[in-house]
Amino acid sequence: MSQYQTMIARERKWMFYLLAILVLGAGFTPYLRIFLGLLLGSVVSFYNLYLLQKKTKDVTEAAGQGKSVRGIGTLSRLAAVALAVVIALRYEDYFHIIAVVIGLMTSYLVIMIDFFVHESKK
Repeated sequence: MSQYQTMIARERKWMFYLLAILVLGAGFTPYLRIFLGLLLGSVVSFYNLYLLQKKTKDVTEAAGQGKSVRGIGTLSRLAAVALAVVIALRYEDYFHIIAVVIGLMTSYLVIMIDFFVHESKK
């Protein structure tokens, strides 16, 4: 397995752990709106991470073969974020909007933490 593939596997594993913790937080704490907001934002963030990793792989394979690629899917990732915000605004009784925005940033935090942890082991 290449170094990029192991990095992808680690990041997805940590995102699943984080999602499991958020589900437990929503189920067993009195802060349901906050944890549901974090969960919604983190699920969309995980989806965006998956799309980014897939498009990155597609772009590198196309570059190796000398082909061109349309892009890295920025518009679809922004549309997913907009959908999460619209859902949070529409159902304010269930989702805390600030928690959704914080949840949308979780994949980037996972990427940075994974990088620093992996680099410190070298």
